[in-house]
Amino acid sequence: MDTIKARGHPNITGKHRTTFEITREKELTLRGDCIIGVSAERGVNGISEELKDWLRQGNKVRIELVIPGINIKEVVYARGHEDLEFSHPDDIVVRKSDFVCGRTLAIKADKSAGDLDRRFISALKNEGTVLHMLIIPVD
Repeated sequence: MDTIKARGHPNITGKHRTTFEITREKELTLRGDCIIGVSAERGVNGISEELKDWLRQGNKVRIELVIPGINIKEVVYARGHEDLEFSHPDDIVVRKSDFVCGRTLAIKADKSAGDLDRRFISALKNEGTVLHMLIIPVD
């Protein structure tokens, strides 16, 4: 398991229909409609080697998106792929499609930013909100 913390931002809209992303970037424009967290602790290159190996075998993961203090938790299931690079230092992207690039954590997800509970997205519009992304291998 791996946990990455990020923060909310007033420009989070969570409208993207095929991806969601957290980033180490501190600023966000309204064009970044897939971004659900900024000021992340690390990018996809910083996840554990064990998790990278697990995902490169095409295995599944459960991604829990948790905001401490509110009663909403989002759970997303996705899978890995042998071509995952995990090379990007700033971004972590989860995709509904099977597209793979250096920013991709997992593909074939069952949710995108646009599928997340609107109350969850609303809470992420506060800069003081802390988002925990838990990445959990699934047998």
